[in-house]
Amino acid sequence: MNRSYASSLRAEQAQLTRRRILDAAEELFLVSGYSVTTIEAIARTAQVSVQTVYNAVGNKRATLSAVYDRTLAGDDEPLPIAERPHFKAMLAARSARGCLARYAALGRELSERALPLLAVIVGEAANPDVRALADTIETQRAAGTTSVARHIAAKFGLPDDLTVEAAADILWTLTAPDITVRLVGQRHWSWDDYEQWLAEAMTHSLTRRRARRP
Repeated sequence: MNRSYASSLRAEQAQLTRRRILDAAEELFLVSGYSVTTIEAIARTAQVSVQTVYNAVGNKRATLSAVYDRTLAGDDEPLPIAERPHFKAMLAARSARGCLARYAALGRELSERALPLLAVIVGEAANPDVRALADTIETQRAAGTTSVARHIAAKFGLPDDLTVEAAADILWTLTAPDITVRLVGQRHWSWDDYEQWLAEAMTHSLTRRRARRP
């Protein structure tokens, strides 16, 4: 066995082991919740040693983050956000309404895949580890909504009484994970209804002149 082949084989085995660990962790997080799940339980379910979990992924907080990242990316389409068809279509849209409709479709695509795990994150946000991940998610979302607000302002313009910062805050609020969990997970909206509502709410908020306060 030459060194190149041996190295490739070890990398493949390491990837398969990591996948088993993340599969086990995701199953346990969804069934038992984050706080109850232990590294020992993850190792036992994945049929590996506890040390292997630490070596392949990290501690429980790192494991939750890795499970979230994989869930958001999707095994079948591990594309960065900027490479996803809905995102490209959003940038190419010829109207603010069309742009926000495609942004809503992207939000649905990501949320539909991640909703069960998002429900765990929202429900256990008091746990320091989960709170840390939730804060990271919110920081990433804020950067994303600011980018979209700037794109709309530059390409289509915003109402005179709406700043880019306020537009970004509106998008950040409307796309919040807890709203998705409430509407789809708890109130049982269909994903089509959620996407339509999100597109209409964003369009109404960013294109309609707001009444001035007295």
